[in-house]
Amino acid sequence: MTDLAAMGQAAKAASYLLATLTTEQKNLALMTIADELEAQAGVVLAQNALDIADARDRGLSDALVDRLLLTPERVTALATDTRRILDLPDPIGSELESRMLPNGMRLSRRRIPIGVLGVIYEARPNVTIDIATLSLKTGNAAILRGGSETLRSNLALVKVIQAALEKAGLPETAVQYIDDPDRDLVAQMLKLDEYIDMIIPRGGQGLHRLCREQSTIPVITGGIGICHIYVDESADLESAVDIVENAKVQRPSVCNSLDTLLVHPSIAADFLPDVANRLAESGVELRACGSALAILQRNGHKAEVVPTGPDDFDQEWLSLILGIKVVSGIEEAIDHIHAHSTEHSESILTNNWQNATRFVNAINSSAVFVNASTRFNDGGQFGLGAEVAVSTQKLHARGPMGLEALTTYKWVCYGEGHIRP
Repeated sequence: MTDLAAMGQAAKAASYLLATLTTEQKNLALMTIADELEAQAGVVLAQNALDIADARDRGLSDALVDRLLLTPERVTALATDTRRILDLPDPIGSELESRMLPNGMRLSRRRIPIGVLGVIYEARPNVTIDIATLSLKTGNAAILRGGSETLRSNLALVKVIQAALEKAGLPETAVQYIDDPDRDLVAQMLKLDEYIDMIIPRGGQGLHRLCREQSTIPVITGGIGICHIYVDESADLESAVDIVENAKVQRPSVCNSLDTLLVHPSIAADFLPDVANRLAESGVELRACGSALAILQRNGHKAEVVPTGPDDFDQEWLSLILGIKVVSGIEEAIDHIHAHSTEHSESILTNNWQNATRFVNAINSSAVFVNASTRFNDGGQFGLGAEVAVSTQKLHARGPMGLEALTTYKWVCYGEGHIRP
């Protein structure tokens, strides 16, 4: 029987030790995790294969199965990403500001770990390594709760992490995993405010809503992306086809993949058949508004095209489906994004600098791109290393949550016998 209070106590005790570690000690733990991950790759892949077999037996979609899948290449990439974190600057102990007060006392604001992170996530087992490594680099302990669909994979990965922690002389309770799939444990975890300092949910809207409504711990929400690209009348259409293909097809099952394509009417007749043919090569189904549907029906193309349904522009597809809408111009594009976006990732393709500036200023998503794919909203792509999540809220952290997002600060004041008058 899972004793969450005992796990919380152990995590809190581990966090006190982690907060005092040097960068060298933390980097040794990370290097040991990477080495252990490579050494135990066969065990991890064997457990993942059992999860994948179960997922296929349950009839899960190919997109979701891809989110669950670990391959030798993906395990190697996890080890490589872990080693990259070694080279990232350690934010802990750095001073955000420092000044001498008029009374002669020196005051500084210093970065410190948050303490204990509670992370609830679904599907992708790579998140287990990402969270553990970023938490350790920032001196945080972590309690993890993954989805039942990857239970074997996650347990194998946690065993790798805990074996590495032991070899590095650190408590294995620095990273713990709730191995009981009972959903009631999530509700209990959300009330563990005596021990957990921050909750980070990574999953669908239902999980986020549950955490916001039931948690007595501060919650950082993110990872749900209804992402848009607006193709302006001045866009380079050949480049635009490449960007749209990359944003939709490169990895459709992730949160920064493209969901809705907005197109200026003056280029729609030329652009839409070209993009439809390109996307058809990857089997993308198009959900087109009336104007887009009429254009595509008049022109020969290979894509499967159906009319949009009433809720299609409010879908995070996570699969090879793309909504298409012809809009009157940049203002309607902005209005559409305001109405349907989850404020994750949006892009404008244009050669009009005034329109680019208008779009960037008007769209308040966690990342806004000009002439680039939405797929770049990622901790690794932004040079942050791995990420715990992509936050779409406005307080504490926004966008890819790398090292600095897992810190807070304290005031440190040095005096010389000062007393307050």
